[in-house]
Amino acid sequence: MKVVVIKYNSGNTCSVAFALERLGIFPTISDKPEDIQGADKIIFPGVGEAGSAMEYLKERKLDMLIASLKQPVLGICLGMQLMCKHSEEGNTSCLGIFNQEIKRFEPGLKVPHVGWNTVRNLNTPLFKGIEEEAYMYFVHSFYAENAEGTVASTDYGVSFSSALQKDNFYGVQFHPEKSGATGQKVLDNFLALKTGRAGV
Repeated sequence: MKVVVIKYNSGNTCSVAFALERLGIFPTISDKPEDIQGADKIIFPGVGEAGSAMEYLKERKLDMLIASLKQPVLGICLGMQLMCKHSEEGNTSCLGIFNQEIKRFEPGLKVPHVGWNTVRNLNTPLFKGIEEEAYMYFVHSFYAENAEGTVASTDYGVSFSSALQKDNFYGVQFHPEKSGATGQKVLDNFLALKTGRAGV
């Protein structure tokens, strides 16, 4: 199985690759369209700022490529947010795969939201074998609203989408690569998805 981790001007690509290696998968880290299109599974990670990240993707026409993919795609943290339609961070138009708006946490809350928190209302193959209220590790200052496509939620001042799914596209706000055995299970479940147009 060929797995590609999309390379762009964001962090955590290497930590995601190391997490996959622990599962016996040695991914390709690349921003080359031919590598991405030829992959069986694609991971779109990210730690950084939405506006500059989208500029990088647009300069290389990766924005259109990612939105057109038919294989299973997993966005992580900023990667998931960029798969939504718009982010308040830098007033950024994003990929529009998910219909969610990305909003900044309300004043008065400590941001970024850092540390372990629970996920609930689990409704996606990514959480197969994972119990309700499982703990995951989060680091983020912006969040996706709960709306159509929300397949897990978390509370931090407000209830927000901790996981999204639409067709072959999946997203998680938490960092599975930093979430211990439970996070490894999420990655393992993603790798086990059938490869095809539906992604499930």
